[in-house]
Amino acid sequence: MIARTFEADLSAPVLAAGARITNVRQISERVAMGRALWRELVVGFASQLGELRLGFTQLAALYVLAEGQTTTVSDLADAIGRSPSATSRLVDGLVRRRFVERRPEREDRRQRTVWLTPRGHAVLRVVDRARADQFLSAVRLLPTAERTLVAMGVAALATHALSRRGRLIRGSTP
Repeated sequence: MIARTFEADLSAPVLAAGARITNVRQISERVAMGRALWRELVVGFASQLGELRLGFTQLAALYVLAEGQTTTVSDLADAIGRSPSATSRLVDGLVRRRFVERRPEREDRRQRTVWLTPRGHAVLRVVDRARADQFLSAVRLLPTAERTLVAMGVAALATHALSRRGRLIRGSTP
């Protein structure tokens, strides 16, 4: 049933794989289950962000700053794909909530340096823990062999996850 729901809009690569894989229905079912899991995770994520009164772009900024480097508002804007003025307003809100701190650059007083505060790190730990708990609650329902496959898949994805700058992402916030 789930497979039929999503079969009509399967991606071209999955449909093309049908020529090489004998059981396209099984692929379709796996894609549908993946979408259902993704939907569940996203809805939980959105709910948590609502509870925290935190927007997705604000969260993205916190994660960029969590890399441990102090950065300028301009660099942060580039990293999250927003204009410097929009990012400056975003940072204003994060400063008010004491998630980040900001000060003028010594060399160029027009530039502002931004960094994550301990409170900002704490909110990221809360988000990360809730997302991990939600994912694990779905995975715990699987038989041991399937849990092992999921663990191997997640480990492979984490090992090969690359940031836009081409660096290996090693872990989460300290």
